Amino acid sequence: MDFDLHVYPTVSLILVLLYVLYVRSIATWRARSGGRPLPPGPPGLPLVGNLFNIPGDRAWLDFQELSAQYGDIIHFRMLGKSTVVLNSPEIINEYLEKRAANTSNRVQSPVFELLGQVNNFGFMPYGQQWRRYRRHFWQHFTSRAVGEYQSIQRAAALQFLVKVLERPAQVRDHIRCTFLATVLKVVYGVGLTENHDKYAETFNISAEGIAQGLVPGKYIVDLLPFLKDVPKWVPGFAWQADFERWRAAVNQVKDVPFTHTKEAMERGEALDCIIAKTLAAAGGEDELEGEREEMAKGIGLVSYEAGADTSFVALQSLFLALSLHPDAQKKAQAELDAVVGPHRLPEFSDWKSLVYLNAVIRETLRWHTVVPLSVAHASIADDELHGYFIPAGTVLLPNTWACMHDPAVYEDPHVFRPERFIRDGKLDTSVRDPLAFIFGFGRRICPGRHFAEASLFIHAALILHVFDVTPALDAEGRPIAIKHSQTPGFVSYPEDARCTIKPRSAEAAALIMAHA
Repeated sequence: MDFDLHVYPTVSLILVLLYVLYVRSIATWRARSGGRPLPPGPPGLPLVGNLFNIPGDRAWLDFQELSAQYGDIIHFRMLGKSTVVLNSPEIINEYLEKRAANTSNRVQSPVFELLGQVNNFGFMPYGQQWRRYRRHFWQHFTSRAVGEYQSIQRAAALQFLVKVLERPAQVRDHIRCTFLATVLKVVYGVGLTENHDKYAETFNISAEGIAQGLVPGKYIVDLLPFLKDVPKWVPGFAWQADFERWRAAVNQVKDVPFTHTKEAMERGEALDCIIAKTLAAAGGEDELEGEREEMAKGIGLVSYEAGADTSFVALQSLFLALSLHPDAQKKAQAELDAVVGPHRLPEFSDWKSLVYLNAVIRETLRWHTVVPLSVAHASIADDELHGYFIPAGTVLLPNTWACMHDPAVYEDPHVFRPERFIRDGKLDTSVRDPLAFIFGFGRRICPGRHFAEASLFIHAALILHVFDVTPALDAEGRPIAIKHSQTPGFVSYPEDARCTIKPRSAEAAALIMAHA
């Protein structure tokens, strides 16, 4: 057998070069990290890291369990990319609130493009464009500004009562439509009494895309962006068909109501809505009309998706909670009877007087955490946290669910107990307030939170004042045993929220029909 004597020096040279590169990379990493270790976490495999052992469905539960072993800062690494889970309010506050200048970014995933969400400023990287979009949005949703929308929110809620009275079995559809109608009126000037079915159908599909597509690590394209252009007919890429359907729905959600507003403005109609104001006020000499329209569409999309879907889940959860906890329901109704009385329906002016109702709302938002892992943040530059090295670009996942189910703060955290938020007849400010967690953190906190709180309050007050909510019944009229559980996904819905809804009395039914 013949040997090429030149092979051995070549192989040796390659091995030497690889060794040099390895040593250099180690030295570079040590210099970059300052010798600090990465946070602890489950062991991974060479090259792929934790690709095959990072929690998937309902990851918030696994992350909470892992914190008992690894602490409140848990690290995962997949294909060279770091993810850090923050499992306690103290760590979340320290890092996402107090150090927001370095933790307010978003990792730019190809999933955003596949979902058609590129001009949704909720997912934009931290920078000038995001600031510009948020500034135009925020001016319409400050705590003072949202007072202008209370009449619309209450009118939509009254329509909701009529629909539930007439067709209680379709309550899920009514919940979807009431929040859609409110947002469409406030944002686009679409009338409350118009047919919203054409909007609801596409919105349901786009909401499904958000709930499923934004689960961290669910789709391999999140880690390997070059796969986003592989067609759906290639074996193993059938998920492209789901994104195609979701993207088409998102485009309709963006374009259809926007076109309604723009055409009305072109006809000279004076619409008092956010998109009309944005198109009229946004811009400057350097801004093109197309840029203004894209910003308006992005603002509308955020309003539409955040304002309608999370409130939809929260109200579904309230119905389920009331059906499973009749004692809490009776206490809230007794308070409403005392404060509001039997001859009128609740108003926003009753808000502060309804202490127990406010506790019911807080407990609902705690008990069923709508977005269990919040929206992921990302670090902008290399950083340090409690002695650990956090590389630039690290995905930061605040485990909101764990904060809301911490047994050290909430005794029996899986039990629905509004009384935990009340002391001496007042809301107890010393108890961890879910409203300080469920809307996000730092500079990325949801700018529409005051609007969402108001919508949920007026719906909850009206529902409890006129309806009794009891367990669902089977075909033979027997109660169906339903346990509270949450679906997997970025937005987590109640798995089963069936219930029975009836007016509390003939007088209550008459109050509802007086607004038909």
